Amino acid sequence: MADRSKIIFGNAVSAGDYKKALRSKAKYARKYGDDSAADYPVRLAENRVLFPLLGVRDVRVAEGEGDIPFDREKGLIVGNIRMGFGHYRISIAMASAARALGYEPYWMDLNSFPETTCTKVISAQNDLYSLGSRLSQRSKLFNRFVWEPVNYEGFRKLSYNASDQKNAELMAAVFRNVPKDIPVIGTHVWPAQAALHAGMKYVVNAIPDNWPMALHLAEGSVHIIQTRQAYLGYRILNGMQGKRVLRPMPADSLVYTGHYVDHELTANIEADCAARLQRKRDGQPLRFLLTIGGAGAQKEIFAAILRHLLPAVKSGRAAVCVNIGDHKKVWDYLASAVPGLSDVTTTHFNDWEDTCSFCGQALSGGVEGVHLFWHENIFEAVYATNLLMRSCDVLITKPGELTFYPVPKLFIKRVGGHERWGAIHSAEVGDGTLECEDIPHTLQMLDLFMDEETLLAGMCGAICDNKTIGLYDGAYNAVKLAMALKTDKGE
Repeated sequence: MADRSKIIFGNAVSAGDYKKALRSKAKYARKYGDDSAADYPVRLAENRVLFPLLGVRDVRVAEGEGDIPFDREKGLIVGNIRMGFGHYRISIAMASAARALGYEPYWMDLNSFPETTCTKVISAQNDLYSLGSRLSQRSKLFNRFVWEPVNYEGFRKLSYNASDQKNAELMAAVFRNVPKDIPVIGTHVWPAQAALHAGMKYVVNAIPDNWPMALHLAEGSVHIIQTRQAYLGYRILNGMQGKRVLRPMPADSLVYTGHYVDHELTANIEADCAARLQRKRDGQPLRFLLTIGGAGAQKEIFAAILRHLLPAVKSGRAAVCVNIGDHKKVWDYLASAVPGLSDVTTTHFNDWEDTCSFCGQALSGGVEGVHLFWHENIFEAVYATNLLMRSCDVLITKPGELTFYPVPKLFIKRVGGHERWGAIHSAEVGDGTLECEDIPHTLQMLDLFMDEETLLAGMCGAICDNKTIGLYDGAYNAVKLAMALKTDKGE
């Protein structure tokens, strides 16, 4: 196998950057061990939350014979990690599309295998990323001079990909006993890289965001892209070695698919948009959905939004659902930072049956006051937002992975410079606002949504138009592509 840390799509990495990549791998191996020769047994087990909804089974490293064999014809592995909530959300979209198309989705979270080098390396980097996300919201200096540059230019360089490729060699062991002919869709680059290092034959690398970065390259896979702008940037590896003109990615290594969205959301676009407009005409409370990211950042912005909306909630002009994910302490902060919030809030704490029941009745019934959701289980924490999206009128979120979902969106300040391009894309396709980079502009946009119908109607119309051109079909297209890789080779 070619050393993918030395030459990336025909572009040589400098000797210094290659040595840095070797040192990075050696550092992690010293700290967490090197289990490359380990023979980890794997088995399938039903995912407690996602199996009843989407038929998802987990790939687990575990002793003992599993009762469920891998389906070598219809099985599809969704390789992922928890780093924030976005990569899990893409994975759920892929699993949903796979199920809708008649395939068997297998969930393989490389950050869930205890006592493996793979999980230890990923967990360490995830902890650093989460800390950086939170610090960027507390310190303007840290955000300006560290976090924004790292996310915008640092991750963009081929040298960063060289180190990641070396580190991913330490992650391959968990794939040893997975059948090599089952297609893999990696929803983070590390599962895609690890799958390739382990000899998996058919790997699709689902790239998030709308800002081309070498961080997301996994040479040997088919890279898929959600936007035309990102496609062009990746094709020529734009800016990934300063101003050098690089050898482009081969045409068959990069495919535009459209947005990665769950089947359940895509299939109901017209009905859900019609319901939003009808509620507005009927004078019902405008429903806002606030969702916090996996790092738990931006709670101060949440508090400002809730303080502003509280009078409208009490007068019946607005209703609010807040999903704080698995960050229970966020509620303690909000309750103290927003006087009177507790008086109008119904809490849905760690009760998945209750959450599903609320989301179901909200599709056809009324919603008043504030409803706050917290779930300790990561799948419940992420998927609660997916369920709540269908019945909300406006989703309030940073411009991360939720940027690409077919629901009217109000974008608050980004966490990392790469996210700015998501808001730009959404505003251009008409399903979201510009990024509101401070609280006054966020509150202005809230008032526009409440005081008039123009914004909501325009976004709903754009979402329905976008559906007709397949903009939200990215997850379906990704699954079809992954399965076609196998079919095209006659297996």
